[in-house]
Amino acid sequence: MNFQQLRYVRAALHNDLNLTEVANQLFTSQSGVSKQIRDLEAELGIDIFVRRGKRLVGLTKAGGHVAEVVDRLLHEADNLKRLSARFVAQDKGRLTIAATHNQASYVLPPVLLRFAREFPDVEVEIRQGTPRYVSDMLLRGEADLGLATQALDEVSDLSTFTCFDWHHVVIVPDGHPLSRLPAPTLADIAGFPLITYSRDFAGGSGVVDAFEAAGIRPDLRLTAMDADVIKTYVRLGRGVGIVAQMAMINGHGEGVQILPQSHRLFPHSSTKVALLKGSLLRNYAYSLVRMLAPHVPQKVLTGARPMPVLTQRLASFVERSDLHFEWGNAPHSVAA
Repeated sequence: MNFQQLRYVRAALHNDLNLTEVANQLFTSQSGVSKQIRDLEAELGIDIFVRRGKRLVGLTKAGGHVAEVVDRLLHEADNLKRLSARFVAQDKGRLTIAATHNQASYVLPPVLLRFAREFPDVEVEIRQGTPRYVSDMLLRGEADLGLATQALDEVSDLSTFTCFDWHHVVIVPDGHPLSRLPAPTLADIAGFPLITYSRDFAGGSGVVDAFEAAGIRPDLRLTAMDADVIKTYVRLGRGVGIVAQMAMINGHGEGVQILPQSHRLFPHSSTKVALLKGSLLRNYAYSLVRMLAPHVPQKVLTGARPMPVLTQRLASFVERSDLHFEWGNAPHSVAA
């Protein structure tokens, strides 16, 4: 038995049992992958996979248990490598972050600027996608940490920490009739076509829920994943936009403005950072998490002790000046 055989088994499961994909991914031949898996089965004395001819079509009952053990063994092997790396080159290496579009565009940039000053020899890769994509990347061991608003704390195999709370705000083109109202209501806003996030992104479902809770059916004219896309169509006069606060604080706001008091119209959302439970990360990875969530003790991140009960209110994104760009959109106040 060797780790290469175990990696082939895991790769087969992650690629829907397609051995051609496994061979391409691992730069080997399909016949070589098939032989290594059969050799492992012969050594164990059990069939891991159900076959139809030469094709793998599923896991046997025993194979299901083998798959769980394989995941644990490879996960611990990765931990051994990380443990060695922590002592050999503590401030050098690679860090992969899975994040949604909002977090990658408006939260991570000032954090990564600070991170780069403290750890100039660390290569950082950002992979963007849906909240579910972020959690899947962590579960597959393809990302060191994840950042999203939704989905992360629903996965039991992830340790999730809230970084800060934030609200949605309503934006309109300069000179829009709603901008002349001192405190527009949901009913006022619903009188215009709306442009906001898709339901799976940045609390987009919460926006729709706020209107429905008020007994109002909004005219959703366009939805998108990215706040910059929403702002573009608002500038073009396609409708009234609803975006996350950080997209205005840390994003370009030329040609649009925030409606006064509009952040009070929607429930707060929370940005969360997540790690795979049981993972042993490099010290610089924990440092990045602390930059995002400074209230979380280092020993909690490493699993040495549970998270204590917070005695103070968590600072919101508006209050977290360390997360704001120096060139932020100062003329528009998100709390106006």
